[in-house]
Amino acid sequence: MRVERAVVLAAGLGTRLKWLTRDRPKALMPLRGGDAVIERVIRRLAAAGIHDVAINVHHHGQQLMRALGDGRRLGVRLYYSVEDELLDSGGGVRLALRLLPGDGPLAVHNADILTDLDVTRLARHCPEGGACLGLVDNPPHHPRGDFALRGGQVMADGGSRLTFAGVSVWDPVALRRWPASARFPLAAAIRALMAEGRCTGVRHEGWWFDIGRPADWLRARRANVR
Repeated sequence: MRVERAVVLAAGLGTRLKWLTRDRPKALMPLRGGDAVIERVIRRLAAAGIHDVAINVHHHGQQLMRALGDGRRLGVRLYYSVEDELLDSGGGVRLALRLLPGDGPLAVHNADILTDLDVTRLARHCPEGGACLGLVDNPPHHPRGDFALRGGQVMADGGSRLTFAGVSVWDPVALRRWPASARFPLAAAIRALMAEGRCTGVRHEGWWFDIGRPADWLRARRANVR
């Protein structure tokens, strides 16, 4: 299964970064070398064969759109889904989906996640009508994790708990169950698929940074991740 489309979630207010996002969106936080976090995310998606990327925007959205432009310098075509009112993560993906050409599988990537997790690996395990999640060992700020993984299936319990990596691949059919203007968390869509046995997972053991907190952003800068 080839993945050529993606939604990058960038509409968050960045409140955990406090003063650092007072005058800019979290996705434009700079890394060593001058690139913004979201630029690294998009380049990695492009390297995985993704051509079309929709980004949901809200907080300082115009600033983000001016910085990224049409996406050509990053190797993709960019489409912007402007949310006048925040639709949460699931609603943001569902609304942005309408902008993308084609009807193939969809990668979903948080704009504040830096990782070498390959979405093509997730696509190989994505069930028909379902989703495949990237999962990582629980970081210090989230010791209880999100989901259990057993036999490749994502479950609420029944195994060692892991943390959702903020990277996933979806059959768009699983998202179109929800109205295009609905406000809902992506976790709600994940739980619905779990109940049907249509949510798989892959444990990622490479590098992974959640830059949503000042200390983690600084750690990613020091690591000079690409």
